[in-house]
Amino acid sequence: MLKCIKIFKKIIYIFLFFLLLFLILSRGHTYKTEDLEFGVTFSKKQAENLGLDWKQTYSNIFEELKVKKIRLSAYWNEVECAQENFTWDDLDWQIQKASEAHAEIILAVGGRLPRWPECHFPEWAKNMPAQEREAKILQYISKVISRYSKNKNIVAWQVENEPFLSHFGDCPKLDSKFLDKEISLVKNMDSRNIIITDSGELSIWVPAAKRADIFGTTLYRDTYSAHLKRYIHYPISPAFFRFKKNIANLFAHPSKWIVIELQAEPWAPVPFQNTDQETRDRTMSIEKFQDIIKFVQKTGFKEFYLWGVEFWYWEKEINNNILFIEEAKKLF
Repeated sequence: MLKCIKIFKKIIYIFLFFLLLFLILSRGHTYKTEDLEFGVTFSKKQAENLGLDWKQTYSNIFEELKVKKIRLSAYWNEVECAQENFTWDDLDWQIQKASEAHAEIILAVGGRLPRWPECHFPEWAKNMPAQEREAKILQYISKVISRYSKNKNIVAWQVENEPFLSHFGDCPKLDSKFLDKEISLVKNMDSRNIIITDSGELSIWVPAAKRADIFGTTLYRDTYSAHLKRYIHYPISPAFFRFKKNIANLFAHPSKWIVIELQAEPWAPVPFQNTDQETRDRTMSIEKFQDIIKFVQKTGFKEFYLWGVEFWYWEKEINNNILFIEEAKKLF
């Protein structure tokens, strides 16, 4: 009996030790909403998939919402749809429009960029041997940086998107040595900060953060798991993100930590535009939108890029629902 009591005490002491450690490492600042900085990610591909006039939707981001921070993607299969034939018109227009609005631009480059299927390879490159395809990716990145390096509204380059989550999406297995080559190429061409991103819920951050001048995490609360075939509400508090940030900061020292992808659209087993209102509401309703903004005030992060601006305008045009747009206006 005495031996059992001693073992029980040890368990209690260990539990208290780790509880104290968690409380110490989960410390972080709580901000008022008006002290937070919000931007959006825009994808021409997503706007087109939703049947929107992508140029009008993009213009509304600046003219109606008054957004001053935006993340754009230089999709390889749009920039170089045909090998050695580079097409810039649409990306030029997006960057020019953002610049005219005096918005800060994050421009993402690489084979793996935001939006499904994650890796946006041109058809001509999909079946290339890996080494040959990687050489082509470096060439395309070099072309992008060269073209836009004189634009002062571009504040940072994002290299790849969540590269350490390569099991998600239709992508090759991660080659961290090639990722380092991409980062080195961009650094050698331009002095602006490099952003490396990672999953907020499914990754440990350290490998990405060690490579970053600015580290960007995703933050989702309600998703659908194709693997588990069920909806998931992550049972985590804001302290989870403060804890991860403080732990990662012991091993990596980026100059800034941001939330590069904050959930503000539904996540369903199929594209959300093919679902009904009840299904969409399971993962993103106006109440969930409001709730996630309250949630992030306590995460210890200050800068957030909302994911779903195309959804807000789809709701307005298809369902005559302006609630998301009206709520978003309060943030910018």
